[in-house]
Amino acid sequence: MIKVSEEAKTKISTLMTEGGFNPEADYVRVGVKSGGCSGLSYELNFDKSQAEGDKIFEDNSVKIVVDKRSVLYLAGTILEYSGGLNGKGFVFNNPNAQRTCGCGESFSL
Repeated sequence: MIKVSEEAKTKISTLMTEGGFNPEADYVRVGVKSGGCSGLSYELNFDKSQAEGDKIFEDNSVKIVVDKRSVLYLAGTILEYSGGLNGKGFVFNNPNAQRTCGCGESFSL
């Protein structure tokens, strides 16, 4: 459902540990909400639990939880991380997005 690149996995593990989360047991919560200049924007947080109706996926040893409403928007998405001087941080490569804004943080279908 959602793929995680090696660079994103490394950064997620570091950030989770720094934030008091366990990368082997806790989740990366990925979602979509209304807003942003293209209509929809991505959410990325860490979570210790799952809610009723959440879908759970695992890729590259990263446990991902997605709320039921966001699943259709995120099917086939690859979560990547780009650091360095020109890096943008976490990047969602979403094949369902027909239009994205310049910053890449919002999209429309």
